[in-house]
Amino acid sequence: MKQNLDIKVKHLTRVEGHGNIVVNMNSGKLEKAQLEIVEAPRYFEAMLKGRSFHEAAIITSRICGICSLGHQITSLKATENALGLEVSNQTILLRKLLIHGALIQSNILHAYFLAAPDFLNAGSVFPLINTHPDVVVRALRMKRLANDIGDIISGRAVHPITPVPGGFTKIPSEADLIEIKRRLIEEALPDVNATVETMQALAGAIPNFTRETEYISLKNDNHYAMYDGKISSTYTGLYPDSEYLKITNEFIVPHSSSKHAKNNRSSYMVGALARFNNNHDKLLPEAALAAAALGLVAPNYNPYMNTIAQVVEVAHAVYDSINIIDTLLNDGLKNEKPNQSPTKYGTGISVTEVPRGILFHEYSYDRQGRITAANCIIPTGQNLANIDDDMKKLVPEIIDEATEEIIHKLEMLVRAYDPCISCSVHIVDVEFVD
Repeated sequence: MKQNLDIKVKHLTRVEGHGNIVVNMNSGKLEKAQLEIVEAPRYFEAMLKGRSFHEAAIITSRICGICSLGHQITSLKATENALGLEVSNQTILLRKLLIHGALIQSNILHAYFLAAPDFLNAGSVFPLINTHPDVVVRALRMKRLANDIGDIISGRAVHPITPVPGGFTKIPSEADLIEIKRRLIEEALPDVNATVETMQALAGAIPNFTRETEYISLKNDNHYAMYDGKISSTYTGLYPDSEYLKITNEFIVPHSSSKHAKNNRSSYMVGALARFNNNHDKLLPEAALAAAALGLVAPNYNPYMNTIAQVVEVAHAVYDSINIIDTLLNDGLKNEKPNQSPTKYGTGISVTEVPRGILFHEYSYDRQGRITAANCIIPTGQNLANIDDDMKKLVPEIIDEATEEIIHKLEMLVRAYDPCISCSVHIVDVEFVD
């Protein structure tokens, strides 16, 4: 057995943001195995103080350029909860359609462009343009369609502009929805089937590693929970939105500028695999068939399989998007004005699933409709402690492999979580003592 190991991967590639992998083993004792987060804090909660309820979602969508829609929808829900702004069923359906579009875009980006090169021992997606051009074109086509859903429904693919507190400033036309449905059927459905086949071919490169952990996500009795539901832990059960702080329990560690989180154990996992483990029985039949074809069975304790769970979710999102459009067309589109007349002023909490996991926003408003306090707990921040725990178990299991292979599997592990590091770095309260 190898007795000494010293690894430092600076600025891991194919992830959003900056993180370092650090592993040290001395005389057979594992002294360190962790993901260092080296981004500077970004202070979004502080930026929100004093801002009007009209501005909150616009500001928080800038937390991330990939999951801007998720932050915006979660922000809108928190504001509506705080101010007593009821929204229509049409608004909820359009938001769910947007969430599906954002999930397809992000999950496809990760599965094809960030994770797949690992399965093929490629440094990036660029060599695959020559070796697998049809696959790369397919990925781009799926991502473009997802971006177009955001553009048509919310006014922009990134940092949406039409979703506002209480509704939408502009809704899509019937012709817009019919065109989206046509493209989903004619383009996305064949591409989903081809994606499942591609991932079947690549799945043999997924490391055989398991670590039983706690999985936390939204859960809903009626559907695969993305927009709403109760907070669900595989160990401690269900919780209402109001108890999210009892679940997250954020804490600070020396090696990360992002806070970590824990609940029943020293860490927990959020994201596609957590959602699958908690909601697999609510997948649409076509997505359940994709899961079976890819060997994904709940409960699954292999974090590398998060990428496979993302592909299954893409199948679900495509089919459910068609269902949502049919419902909107059958009900008839109504040119509603946003409900922006507060019936109360207080604190609102919102919980939504975004591609990388469960997202929490909480705002308190004064009687002028301005924010007095804000809190955002980001999926990647919740995953960081779990990544460290996975590393601590993984390294001793593969210690006798070549150092290059150990580094490869560690990089694959971090990338499997699809981390959005810049999102995760938020304000830390500091008290200065004279």
